[in-house]
Parts: sequence; C-alpha cells; structure tokens
Amino acid sequence: MSTTQRLSLREVDPEAQKAVSGLSQYVRNGGLDEGLRALVDIRASQINHCAWCLDMHVAQARNAGVEQRQIDLVAAWREAGTLFSQREQAAFAFTEAVTLISEDGVPDDVWRDVTAVFDEKEAVQLLMTIAAINVYNRINVTMRTALREEPVLPA
Repeated sequence: MSTTQRLSLREVDPEAQKAVSGLSQYVRNGGLDEGLRALVDIRASQINHCAWCLDMHVAQARNAGVEQRQIDLVAAWREAGTLFSQREQAAFAFTEAVTLISEDGVPDDVWRDVTAVFDEKEAVQLLMTIAAINVYNRINVTMRTALREEPVLPA
C-alpha cells in the first residue's frame, strides 16, 4: 500500500478542519484527565491503524505523565492486570465498543462498567472524546496523512 499523502484537509477545506477542531476544543475543555484522554486516543488509534494519531497521542500521554509501561501495554490492557485503574479499563472497553460499534453496539455490561466509575457528564465527555478521535482517525487514514519529523501535540 502506498503511504503518499492524498490531500490535506487544512489546505483543501479549512472550514472542514475548523468544524472538527470545534469538537476537539470541547473535548480538551471538558473535565476528563489529559492522561486518560490520551490513553483513549491511543486505543482507538490502534484499532483504526492511524499512525499519525498514535504518534501524537503517545507523545501527549508522556507529556501528561502517563507511565511508559502503560503506554506500551494499552493494546493488551485486558491482560495487564491492575496496571490500569478501573476507570481506565472501563474507558478502554467503552472505546473499543464505540469504535467497533457495528460489531455489537455498546453492550449493557460495558455501559454499566462505564457508568459505575464515570458520572453522567463524564460519560458524555468520554463518548465525545471517543467520537472525536474516531473522526480524526478516519480523516487521517483516508487521506494517508504523512507523519511529521516530530510528533505534533494538540494545541
């Protein structure tokens, strides 16, 4: 498969970029911890095979103080025992269900686990975090957005 970038959303349609950025701004201004958001973004980006987003959110996780061991084991979170908190585990399961929603929807047990450790507003913010990263993953994978020399952190 070619890795040549097809086009740039920013260059072709700045208004489209602005629309997506609005969702990101909401997510950044929400109450969820930056490290948790970065871990969620990593997990969705792993599922969607988005190198550009993985590159950025791994750097973001490091900057937020997430332990390197946690970053390294996100893909195997179910087998990592207590390395991840109950909130992180619930967020990962929710991220997987929402990202792969066409497979089984969001099962009741996943929803129960999320709402056991996140209040309603946090659950909405988590859902919007997952929605935003999935939008960016789909844009970047479709357009084959090229990696930069250094990871770019969200503004």
